[in-house]
Order: sequence, then C-alpha cells, then structure tokens
Amino acid sequence: MTMRVSDVMTSPVISVEPSASIDAAARLMLANKISGLPVVDQTGAPVGMVSEGDFLRRGELGTERKRPRWLEFFVGPGKIAEDYIQSHSRRIEEVMTPNVVTVAPETTLDEAVETLIRRRIKRLPVVEGGKLVGIITRSDLLKALTRVLPDGTRAPPSSDERIRAAGEAELGRQDWAGN
Repeated sequence: MTMRVSDVMTSPVISVEPSASIDAAARLMLANKISGLPVVDQTGAPVGMVSEGDFLRRGELGTERKRPRWLEFFVGPGKIAEDYIQSHSRRIEEVMTPNVVTVAPETTLDEAVETLIRRRIKRLPVVEGGKLVGIITRSDLLKALTRVLPDGTRAPPSSDERIRAAGEAELGRQDWAGN
C-alpha cells in the first residue's frame, strides 16, 4: 500500500495572511506549539511561508545582522536594505519566504519526503485547486510512523546496550569480598 500525503497531513491548517503583524504570527505559533505557518491570500492560496527562523534576526532582540563597514562594499546596498527590512519589519509579507514549494494531496509520501530532504525544508503546504487544504511536517511523518509500527515491539538492543548488560552481569558475578 502506497501512502499518500492526504493520509498523514494536518488539516485544517493554521495559517496567516500577508498583512498580519509579526506579533500576531509569533503569538499564533506559540499558542499552537508550531514552528511555521503557511501565508495565504484572501482566496486561501499559499503565497509564502513564515517560520521561527524568520524571526531570529530582529532589531527588538538586538540580533540583527551586523557587518563590518568594509564588507558592505562587497555585499552591496540591496542586501543591506533587505537585511534591514527583515530585522525591522512589522508585517509577515516583509519577512516571509515567498514562492513556497507545495504538494498535492495525492502525492506519495516518498515523493514528499524526497522534496523535504532535497529542498532542506521542514514543512510542505498541501494544495488542491489552488487552495491550501493541509500541511505535512516532520512531526506528521513521526505520527504516521508510530501508527504503522506494531504496538509493543522493541528494537533489538544496540551494541552499547549489549555491552552495558554484559558488564552489569559480570559485576553481579564478581566476589566483592576480594576472594
């Protein structure tokens, strides 16, 4: 049986609009214990993704990127302006990652995992008919794994566990009186 994205995706999806404030998005992520949000337009179509990583370089935290003056010559004014906007903006549309990679509900789980690995991303919005219908994340894959593993099965002991058990058994056989 080939598993599909629709078998493991989270739906409905918690999302945010591009005009939402940084504060609102951060609070939404914290309240729901999630590390990223799809950004959708008024029609429900995905237009970007925002994650915890987008909030790391913030002026409010004093963590904005600081470059030596001489390096600014090589980086160029465009990149400097982009960094400033990223660290001082107030709306999601200014910090989100645009052109988000998506998958369809009928995409195989294997294809979705390949996309996650190849693109080095942690979440994939699931789109059907141009609208966001779900999201598949690494934690969704872990949940799916726990559903397919037989209950009560234990992996064979690792070599470390075997060595530790053998050492404990040996200690139990030793004569501690020195005889």
